[in-house]
Amino acid sequence: METKRILQEALIYEILSVVEEIPEGNVATYGQIAGLIGKEKNARLVGKVLSMAEYYGTYPCHRVVNHAGRLAPGWFEQGILLKEEGVPMKDSTHVDLKKCQWDP
Repeated sequence: METKRILQEALIYEILSVVEEIPEGNVATYGQIAGLIGKEKNARLVGKVLSMAEYYGTYPCHRVVNHAGRLAPGWFEQGILLKEEGVPMKDSTHVDLKKCQWDP
């Protein structure tokens, strides 16, 4: 049981370390982060980890959006934070991925 928890924490920190690398003014998608850690089909896992990120430290989770550039539903502050960083928006709920998607 202890090994499973350690692996889970290692995965959590692997995801968060990628999120930490997203530069100000850019965004990444959940799927993009999943791919960068070798778990291409686990975009939802990335979302789940990010929803609990506050328990692991301070990370720029506001820089992560879905594959269409949509902001997280119900997280009003995300759009404010992204606009403050100069991220171009298509509308009030979508960033313009063509102009601001992170290219690691």
